[in-house]
Amino acid sequence: MENMLLWLIFFTPGWTLIDGSEMERDFTWHLRKLPRIVSERTFHLTSPTFEADAKMMVNTVCGIECQKELPTPSLSELEDYLSYETVFENGTRTLTRVKVQDLVFEPTQNTTKGASVRRKRQVYGTDSRFSILDKRFLTNFPFSTAVKLSTGCSGILISPQHVLTAAHCVHDGKDYVKGSKKLRVGLLKMRNKSGGKKRRGSKRSRRETGGGDQREGTRERLQDRVKSGRRRKQSGRGQRPSFRWTRVKNTHIPKGWARGGMGDAALDYDYALLELKRAHKKKYMELGISPTIKKMPGGMIHFSGFDNDRADQLVYRFCSVSDESNDLLYQYCDAESGSTGSGVYLRLKDPDKKNWKRKIIAVYSGHQWVDVHGVQKDYNVAVRITPLKYAQICLWIHGNDANCAYG
Repeated sequence: MENMLLWLIFFTPGWTLIDGSEMERDFTWHLRKLPRIVSERTFHLTSPTFEADAKMMVNTVCGIECQKELPTPSLSELEDYLSYETVFENGTRTLTRVKVQDLVFEPTQNTTKGASVRRKRQVYGTDSRFSILDKRFLTNFPFSTAVKLSTGCSGILISPQHVLTAAHCVHDGKDYVKGSKKLRVGLLKMRNKSGGKKRRGSKRSRRETGGGDQREGTRERLQDRVKSGRRRKQSGRGQRPSFRWTRVKNTHIPKGWARGGMGDAALDYDYALLELKRAHKKKYMELGISPTIKKMPGGMIHFSGFDNDRADQLVYRFCSVSDESNDLLYQYCDAESGSTGSGVYLRLKDPDKKNWKRKIIAVYSGHQWVDVHGVQKDYNVAVRITPLKYAQICLWIHGNDANCAYG
């Protein structure tokens, strides 16, 4: 039953999942001109101690109403937040200062009403998560883009050599977490539980038939092949997921998060890019700019990660976004620790083709308490990929802004 529901979700055209009131909306990816982020100067910093504990929650978060009241950051403040640290596999560290050009300030996005207070649970009510156990899903796009970090988080492949994840998975805002100096990324693969060689049932059939009728032996061999094919088509039975681990060459984190001793880390900048030491050959998911809730089919988002309560299982979920600000998506997607760092994606129409295409539009940050008019409310929060963040991540991937004019 679970497999049938997954087939419906992933192979039903997007418009059939949208109610009639949304049929006329433009659910399309549109290319837009991006602001330019230009590297200005790079400084060498002292090596980090790598002694912080992995931190899954920010102490204080400015809530939805609080963010509406904040003044628009100045250009110099944005340039400070978007400057970034790079830590290399040998433990050295640099700071790169950036300049922002061609920036157009956008109005605050806050289109929905606040949700009611809910209990401090990351899984609420009926658990709506799906464990992806079927090899046909697990080893194919989009699920094959999910990766596991050696620090216990999740991430997503966004290029042949880059993984997008949450900054808190490698840095607590003041120092790099334990284990991040030798950070590794696990890419999904499948292995047999037995670990042995394939059985050769056809030879046994030939020995048992002996000198009997050759046609009868041929018939038995054909039946064996049919049964073998049926067994392979079963949903991952006899197999379990494993990981091919790859070392991380370097890690980029925005200064908006890596504040050191200069103030608290800002949840808006809880994202990081990991460059792998070896390129992979898997299909990856492209970046997209996060649209408003009204431009999301059904207001729904999707993401997959490695929740700690389901050991080494890839867990998929989808849910509606409850609220939004310029930089954050507030939602109640069922999730547990371990799934933080997952790539949140949408499926919209490709403007050049008639098919639907998935793109990453946010990074899942985790469960947070936020202050709304003096009342503490809790949400599961994702950090949106805004035009500025898209330009920054693009700069990290390509090393310059030449290929980052549009997104």
